[in-house]
Amino acid sequence: MQYNESEFLIETEVPYDEVITSRTDLKGNITYANEIFCEISGYSLEELLGKPHNIVRHPDMPKSVYKELWDTLKSGNQWIGVVKNLRKDKGHYWVKAIVSGVYKDGELVEYKSLRTPIEYDEKLEHQRLYDKIRKENGEKIRRVIYE
Repeated sequence: MQYNESEFLIETEVPYDEVITSRTDLKGNITYANEIFCEISGYSLEELLGKPHNIVRHPDMPKSVYKELWDTLKSGNQWIGVVKNLRKDKGHYWVKAIVSGVYKDGELVEYKSLRTPIEYDEKLEHQRLYDKIRKENGEKIRRVIYE
């Protein structure tokens, strides 16, 4: 698959005083999204509710990152990592994500994700890392140049 859409290059900055919050059911379908998630992703709340959270998965993200996320969650631990997300308009935004299970009476009932902005240098570092991982895993890559 080749991506030629120039919109992929448009980045939306996450404000430093905001926390993007969402919850999903155990299958990863969105059950809650806060207003800033809607604003940054470009989707309305109605468009997000009931949809798989991977609606915002950017094609630059290696599949292995999400495998690690799900393996970590299934083992009962929280996952922390840097994610490049896809906006509805094909733009993107970078966040540090903390994803964990939500328990009621000791039983896992849903997942929650808190996402905060990251610094420019961290975006560069992770773009290079994810390009390297995708290449090593035989996934399609595209060259992103930051100046």
